[in-house]
Amino acid sequence: MVYFCYISSIFDKNCVILHPISAIKAILHIRKMKVFSKIAELQNALFDARKEGKTIGLVPTMGALHEGHASLVRRSVADNDVTVVSVFVNPTQFNDKNDLKNYPRTLDADCRLLDECGADYVLAPTVEEMYPTPDNRQFEYPPVSTVMEGAHRPGHFNGVCQVVSRLFYIVRPHKAYFGEKDWQQIAVIKAMVKHLGINVSIVECPIVRDADGLARSSRNTLLSPDERAIAPNIYKALSESVKYAESHSLKDTHDKVVADINAIDGLEVEYFSIVNGDTLQDVAQWDDSDYIVGCITVYCGKTPIRLIDHIKYKG
Repeated sequence: MVYFCYISSIFDKNCVILHPISAIKAILHIRKMKVFSKIAELQNALFDARKEGKTIGLVPTMGALHEGHASLVRRSVADNDVTVVSVFVNPTQFNDKNDLKNYPRTLDADCRLLDECGADYVLAPTVEEMYPTPDNRQFEYPPVSTVMEGAHRPGHFNGVCQVVSRLFYIVRPHKAYFGEKDWQQIAVIKAMVKHLGINVSIVECPIVRDADGLARSSRNTLLSPDERAIAPNIYKALSESVKYAESHSLKDTHDKVVADINAIDGLEVEYFSIVNGDTLQDVAQWDDSDYIVGCITVYCGKTPIRLIDHIKYKG
């Protein structure tokens, strides 16, 4: 292995371990990222890579990329010979047409960031290319797909499974990378992979946060300055509740988090669930499980913008 250091900003220096081929490419700057809008063209390029015995990593995204996405790409570059990033705003996972319409689309900026991170191929298809015919497949994996986001966004996880399974069939990656901010989504995708028998390893990557604690999200770009200023109170309430939970009941902890966030003008909790981290089912007492996570969704601002986060209490 070869150690390769990159600097993503003047304040952030990181080191990752690259495979020798990837390290040589990075050092000599001989890699040239290619952007495909046609699935068949990407598959032709991957056929050659696979024939040479190269490992392939996939980072599925909806674009509007930020440092959180960049961390996934860098991890894939470190782990694999070839890294593919999809940039596709998937309409089937939106149950709100306005949310779909307003979702940020920044392909040119995304490609610049991906090139800097060392991605090899970008797939940026049209809706017609990804869905030449309607996808009528139904995916349901209770309880992980039916609680929390599944309950509040009907059809959302079905759409996620539709697009992610298509990407897995298109790219046939050895590994696929997902951020832990979308914690429930990872559980659903793992259930789908098991159900469909897809041979891919799901790699979970840590949440990337701004200095004030706000989890990086593409939706953050939609926040006004005033909204951005109050949004960190979500993680502040969550992180403070971990210490509080050591001497208080689960219900008291739940109620305190909700009360602390709702006390901030401009923030409103949609739901806060404290669950078994394996089953995603609600727990009533701290000793009900050795793995307990608090998952929250908060509306921020006048629009409002829907922000999600989570905190681990046990495990």
